[in-house]
Amino acid sequence: MKCTLLMTTPEEVAQYLQDHPQFFEENSDLVESLRFPHPYQGRAISINERQVEMLREKNRLLQRRLQELVDVGERNDVIGNKIHRLTVALLGFDSLTEMLHGLQYHLCEDFSIPYVALRLWQTDEPGGQVDLPSPEFDQTSNNIRILAQEMLHPYCGPEVDDEIRQWFEVDAEYLQSFAVIPLKQQSNLGLLVIASPEVERFFPDMGTLYLERLGDMVSSSITRLMQQTPGATPRESTS
Repeated sequence: MKCTLLMTTPEEVAQYLQDHPQFFEENSDLVESLRFPHPYQGRAISINERQVEMLREKNRLLQRRLQELVDVGERNDVIGNKIHRLTVALLGFDSLTEMLHGLQYHLCEDFSIPYVALRLWQTDEPGGQVDLPSPEFDQTSNNIRILAQEMLHPYCGPEVDDEIRQWFEVDAEYLQSFAVIPLKQQSNLGLLVIASPEVERFFPDMGTLYLERLGDMVSSSITRLMQQTPGATPRESTS
């Protein structure tokens, strides 16, 4: 049976075809005569060719998405292996000084992060204060300590507090992106800041899962080593 359509809008035509899926079966000659513009080559093609081209395009899109997932998985595997090596190293350190040097080494050699700044302050662990000759125990302002306390997740981006930027001394002017990681265990321990001269190394929308894990590992290691070393408590800030 031949059908005569009196439609006025593309939406009405589309709705009619959805409501009458047998239309093209009853009008097979129309299917053979229909021509559609080729999406790339600028020529007319049949409806069958157009459907095949649409399926090819969907397949190409799925392949690209699959490759993106594979690439992300491979990158995560690489980062996961590095995190594992760092975890093993942190468990093996016997002193806070050794751990601080080892952390700097692993971040530089394994993660290609040459710019690392760490600041620790008064903890809740028992023991007197000692004056350790290390920049990690330099005094910090109350503003920085409040900042660290209020952080729920690591911050990534181009802007940091001027005081934090000064921790990198002469290299500060070359740094374009930062990751600021709060160190917390049972108390607010300090801040770990890693930086890069590359603008896109640490950007605001990047995932912070591995940075959070890094902060947890470093915090646990610091707490463990302080408990093992009587009197090894960083100076409390007075500024």
